[in-house]
Amino acid sequence: MLARNDSLVTEFILAGLTDRPELQQPLFYLFLAIYVVTVVGNLGLILLIGLNSHLHIPMYYFLFNLSFTDLCYSSVFTPKMLMNFVFRENTISYVGCMTQLFFFLFFVISECYMLTSMAYDRYVAICNPLLYKVSMSHQVCLVLSLAAYVMGFAGASAHTGCMLRLTFCNVNVINHYLCDILPLLQLSCTSTYVNEVVVLLVVGINITVPSFTILISYIFILTSILHIKSTQGRSKAFSTCSSHMIALSLFFGSAAFMYLKYSSPGSMEQGKISSVFYTNVVPMLNPLIYSLRNKDIKVTLRKFLFKTQRRTMF
Repeated sequence: MLARNDSLVTEFILAGLTDRPELQQPLFYLFLAIYVVTVVGNLGLILLIGLNSHLHIPMYYFLFNLSFTDLCYSSVFTPKMLMNFVFRENTISYVGCMTQLFFFLFFVISECYMLTSMAYDRYVAICNPLLYKVSMSHQVCLVLSLAAYVMGFAGASAHTGCMLRLTFCNVNVINHYLCDILPLLQLSCTSTYVNEVVVLLVVGINITVPSFTILISYIFILTSILHIKSTQGRSKAFSTCSSHMIALSLFFGSAAFMYLKYSSPGSMEQGKISSVFYTNVVPMLNPLIYSLRNKDIKVTLRKFLFKTQRRTMF
């Protein structure tokens, strides 16, 4: 995958989020705090779900995988991003850049389909509760999660493979805080037509198909909620669904804005800002939205903290 091409560039310089000196230190602490919350939240969910057998059900199985992808893809680029705020020149090798690109795309695309699986799980649970155990069996959950990772691998391989065929000449400053597709295409001194077609096809599929599937699932879910007679039950269901939809809109909306538009230098500056939402904000929010509003997770967390406290006391 990472075989060298005939590129004249051996390393790239990551321009970062901004070049304004007065913003470097505040942004460093801001994104460090976001990353710490992301790691603690997602790693905490992974351990909590993994160590408690009563949470080994489809909903939490997908949440476990979502936390894993969030933790991994935010860790692929955040250390380098933080270095941009500390060092004047943040360099990354050609091989390191292509590796970062591959794993970033792998986990991001996998997350798209993991979110789709979670929406389908909620659709079956609410709209067809009597068929839930059959429709969401262990085998079905395994196939859905494996399919998400396969789609991630296929998409990442397609983009990275096309990137490796390009030649990069003298200009090596990437106008971004990570090695991403569009900023790299702007540096190529050979034709990027094939790459642009692949971006439209692969990104188009990986955003529109999951978005459409999730939208249809939530339309059916909301229709079922409207038939709930209990006002309290209906408001609780609406509250949960609305928070899920906000997180999904942020993720897919910012990703679509970044990739499915004309990549002029001006639009790249806007793209960097929109990227912050799906690369930094969403991985931090997901544990809060999908767990802290969840009764089972809160009860399990309280029990875990109570047991830990008793052990330290005795």
